[in-house]
Amino acid sequence: MSDRSKQFIMVAIPVALLIIMAGFFFFTRHNHDLAEGPVGEIAANEARSEVWGTFYPRHWDSYQANYKNSDHPSHFETKPYLKTMYAGIGFAAEYNEPRAHVYTLDDIRAIDPARKKSGAACNTCKSSQVPEMINKYGDKYYLMTFEEINQQLTEPIGCLDCHDPKTMKLRISRPALIEALERQGRDLNKISNQEMRTLVCAQCHVTYYFLPESKKITFPWDKGVKADEILAYYDEKGFTESVHPISGSGLVKPRHAEYETFIGSTHESAGLACADCHMPYTRVGNVKISSHEWISPLNRIEQSCTTCHRNGVDWLRGRVEGMQKQCKETQDLAAQAVLETINELQLSRETTGVNQEKLQQAMDLHRKAQWYLDYVVVTNGYGFHNPTETLNNLSKSIDYAHKSTRLAREARGLN
Repeated sequence: MSDRSKQFIMVAIPVALLIIMAGFFFFTRHNHDLAEGPVGEIAANEARSEVWGTFYPRHWDSYQANYKNSDHPSHFETKPYLKTMYAGIGFAAEYNEPRAHVYTLDDIRAIDPARKKSGAACNTCKSSQVPEMINKYGDKYYLMTFEEINQQLTEPIGCLDCHDPKTMKLRISRPALIEALERQGRDLNKISNQEMRTLVCAQCHVTYYFLPESKKITFPWDKGVKADEILAYYDEKGFTESVHPISGSGLVKPRHAEYETFIGSTHESAGLACADCHMPYTRVGNVKISSHEWISPLNRIEQSCTTCHRNGVDWLRGRVEGMQKQCKETQDLAAQAVLETINELQLSRETTGVNQEKLQQAMDLHRKAQWYLDYVVVTNGYGFHNPTETLNNLSKSIDYAHKSTRLAREARGLN
């Protein structure tokens, strides 16, 4: 054997060994990463997310990151007009920014007792154990007290709320959404996975009300999911949730209507789901997972936005914040208009000999004005889920408020 051949062998063998070792390392590492998933059975009602985390450690790590999102300042600090708008209902006692989903049980237990008057139903979107409670008690669940159910709950929102423990497929676990979709004629078996990535959020991020007799949570979507259609639904049923102690108007309280606002938006029309922006895919080692840290897309623009938008992070942030600024400013204008009509209605109610017909018309218009404003106020995102619709709703609020103010003044003989 020539010296040159010997030199080649001396070099080739170590290189080959290195390649084999690297390949073995990559293979085992790669397969270890891909192995994340069921290595045993998760019980049908397993509400402890840490148990799921033993099978899906990367998803569990991202879920754990929610604990750092613990700030929840009072809405009254930035929207002091809400105290007057919410006079007479529990929200006037306390209304804070929401914290991360992992704090749902802590927060519901800490709120002012005035916010718990709706009973057991207040727990419905606060724990992954609630569907089991509803199955256990049936419709009696909604008639029970807050404490009767709450004292049985130990787990906040988690894996079981959105995933089937046997298949990991997305599923709807809250009856109110299932019933609302069925009333719309939807076949739940034909809903795509992409739509499910929105609907699992729509179990809770929606507006709703309690049926007067049964106290059952109901989504008022029979006429559609937009603010106009929902208010028309309430008007047709003659439903009033509370009477404003200052204006005398019969009001309906919207709740966090993120889903309803998102439907028909630019992003929803383009085929995006809630999870695309709020739970973007991210790489952990060699594995791509959907992040389970639920935060604003502005906090991770590169993962949430730049996969579609190529304008740069600074441009994107400026674009979003510009839209939100316009919505906030218009919201403040609408609030001023609503506060003015509440004041005028108070003056008219305290005046003898007023035109009762015009006064009632003014109160009916206040109902509409406050509905459209509150619909925007309670919806997270400062309008970005659907800027066009948000500004349209605020414009309606301003218009109805001005008309209400004029009629309230005319009711007591003023121009």
